[in-house]
Amino acid sequence: MMNTRIAILRLVVVALTATASSAQLIDPKHTFAWGENVGFLNWGNTPGPAVPQVESGFLSGFIWGENVGWIYLGDGNGPYANTDHTTFGVNYSGPNNNLSGYAWGENVGWINFSGGALAAPRNPAKVDFAARRLRGFVWGENIGWINLDDDRVYVGLLCAADLTQDGILDFFDVQLFLNWFSAQNPSADFNNDGIFDFFDVQAYLNAFSAGCL
Repeated sequence: MMNTRIAILRLVVVALTATASSAQLIDPKHTFAWGENVGFLNWGNTPGPAVPQVESGFLSGFIWGENVGWIYLGDGNGPYANTDHTTFGVNYSGPNNNLSGYAWGENVGWINFSGGALAAPRNPAKVDFAARRLRGFVWGENIGWINLDDDRVYVGLLCAADLTQDGILDFFDVQLFLNWFSAQNPSADFNNDGIFDFFDVQAYLNAFSAGCL
């Protein structure tokens, strides 16, 4: 119990001073994009290679399409140069966080994440951090348009430490976690082992310290 109390005090101190940023996972409630010619593309936690993540300036991981197989966003060593088949990947930059660069699917070829700028009307793909989702359109020469802009079927972003879901990491997120932990609310089982202990506090501490992009 003493160790847990010390960890909680450490959590509060770090939470009030943390400014770092890290990768964001895909919201498990919103994991799909739609391609008119390929069907649903799953950006969620599917079995197989690394799951997609939004990192600082670039994307990484694999998308799964039931009809097209794996689509590779990048190896995580971005931002990507996209000068040849060894340096490809999807980046984002600029005031609107517009997506650019290429993903690769063994069965579908190259997918251009800048393609939405050529759509009519123009609708470039981007990371919308305010709405915590992806937006716009992506173009594949062999598969046509992929829609990231639907109001109901879209790829959402999840910041694990933002418990109040207000887009800000602050004392109120820490307070909510501590309330959950004290009440043994399942939401406080941050490492998903079915036990409320120091390791849940440490897991939340790590998530908060990492921050949200």
